[in-house]
Parts: sequence; C-alpha cells; structure tokens
Amino acid sequence: MLGLLDFDYNLPKELIAQHPSEKRDGSRLLVLHKNSGKIEHRIFSDIVGYFQKGDLLVLNNTKVVPARLTGKKETGGRVEALILAQGDEYEVLLKPARGCKVGTKLIFGDGALKADVSRIENGRRFLKFQCNGDFEELLDRFGKVPLPPYIKRDTIKSDRERYQTVYAEKKGAIAAPTAGLHFTKEILSNISAKGIDVEYITLHVGYGTFKPVKSEDITAHKMEKEYFEIDNALAEKLKTKKVRTIAVGTTTCRALETVAARQALPHTAEQTLQLQQGWTDLFMYPPYKFKAIDALLTNFHLPRTTLLMLVSAFCGRELLMRAYEEAVREKYRFYSYGDAMLII
Repeated sequence: MLGLLDFDYNLPKELIAQHPSEKRDGSRLLVLHKNSGKIEHRIFSDIVGYFQKGDLLVLNNTKVVPARLTGKKETGGRVEALILAQGDEYEVLLKPARGCKVGTKLIFGDGALKADVSRIENGRRFLKFQCNGDFEELLDRFGKVPLPPYIKRDTIKSDRERYQTVYAEKKGAIAAPTAGLHFTKEILSNISAKGIDVEYITLHVGYGTFKPVKSEDITAHKMEKEYFEIDNALAEKLKTKKVRTIAVGTTTCRALETVAARQALPHTAEQTLQLQQGWTDLFMYPPYKFKAIDALLTNFHLPRTTLLMLVSAFCGRELLMRAYEEAVREKYRFYSYGDAMLII
C-alpha cells in the first residue's frame, strides 16, 4: 500500500503561479498518453485536436462566491471569515479564531453586515448574520474571491473574472474548478462544432480541496463532503457507457465516479433521484478502478493532496511523477492559476 510520502515531490516556489496566464487558452498543456507514457508539450488552444466526434466532454458549472469577508469584533480587533457552508447558520473559518467565543459579535464591511458566533464545532465557528438588505448582494459587495493560500498576494479586481470559468452558472463554491479556467467560449464552440457532446454537472468545491492529508496511512484520511448534481440524461449516458468520457477537472471526475458507483448498486426507482444529487465524500487513490471516465483534464496539484492521489489512481503514480518531473524541468506553472495536463 502506498503511503503519504509516495505522493510528495519537490517544486521550486517560482513555479507556483501567482497570476493567471494573459489569455485563458494561452496556458501550456502537457499531454500524457497513459498507455504508452508519451508526453507532448502543447498550448491549451490545441486541445480541440485531441477530441473526437462522439466524445462526451463533461465540465463543472459551479460558481465561486466571494466568500472571504474582512471585518472586526465589536470589541475591536480585525477578523477574517471564510464562509464554508450556508444555511440557517453559516459555517466559517475565522482568522484569528482566538477570542471568538460563542456570543462574540462581528461587524463586516461598513456595518451593514453583522454576525454573532452561535456555536463552535471542531474548531469552526457558526455565525448567524443580521443584515440591512439582501445577504447575497451584501456578500457580493463586501466579500472577496477566496484565492488559495499559496497565492501570496491580495485579491485584485480581475480575480473576480479569472478565478471563475466562462461557463460558471450555479453559485456555491469557495474554490474554482481550476481545470476549466483555461476554456474560452470560442474553444467550447469549436468543440461542439466538431460533433463532441458537451455536458455539465455541478459540484460545489469546498474547503476540503485545500485540506492536507496528515496521516502516513492515506486510507485513514476522511474527505469532506461536497454537494453535487447530475441530470437524468447525463446519468443515463454514464450507465450505457457507449462513448469516450472526458472529465474536466477532479471535481467533475468525483461527481461522475460517485454516480457510476451508485448506479452499480441495487436500487429502486424511487431512489434514482438520490443517485444523481446529494453529497459525496468519495476518496480516490491507487488502486481505485475508474468506472465513468476515460480521459482527464486537470491542473498540476500540490504534493500530499487528495487531488494528486486521484490523478495518480487514474494514470499510475510512477507515470504521473515522471510527468511532474518533466513539467518542473520545462518550467510549467503549477496549481490553480497554472498550466494544464490532459491524460488520455
């Protein structure tokens, strides 16, 4: 069984992308042929040439919300809140959390948005907001794009557009499905014109995407649940499995594999809807056997993460590490705003 250190690699800090490429489709594309081990170096706009008529291309249309709020405690002292989940109460990560006990009052923006700490669970605070106006409008006004912690700069105006796919539609993510950031509307139009079936799922990317694996025994790691939806027509296509299915991103992959795994289990007609929406905590690592996808488009991921483990399961750890070593030598840009890899 592979351990945590098997998913480590060395990456020079200067290769961690701090800004997106000048043009979405101008990023680089490493094409990895998993059967032969062949590696090609391309530009992302070349990707259309790797798709064939009849292929099924699936993308995640989740939309990132401006979930990072900066404010202060009523008694003074700056505080930052990252909203993780919404409901009657809002689950948040507070920074600094010290001193924010139950009953602490927080003020955000110009005071139009206030909150009380209603409870604390597993180190996370739950807030009840009071606001003068519509909460979503105020969040959009005062919130910032929650860029990942390895982007060492303040958010700027252009992040609102560039840390979002051009097909983002359904609000709910606190991180972008980054493999999709490279697509332009023109590329998607060219793909459809070629006779490729383009479909969308929704999986709201949560904080778990940044959560490090700490146990040397990776099987002890627990994934945080993320909400997903897949429509009936796409679920049926997965079930019949008549065409090559290409997942754009690990989030899309998780949703498709979750549905495929559930379809393989006995169920009644009344349970069909439950197969296609709900929460997934599926953790894919070697030697996971993929049931839904045949090809994967993804970015380059952090060491020791569940994302790297998923991709390792798809193409093999040794082959993936060899591809990462070449990407480092060729000075590809890594992580969310970095370059892409197509595994076919």
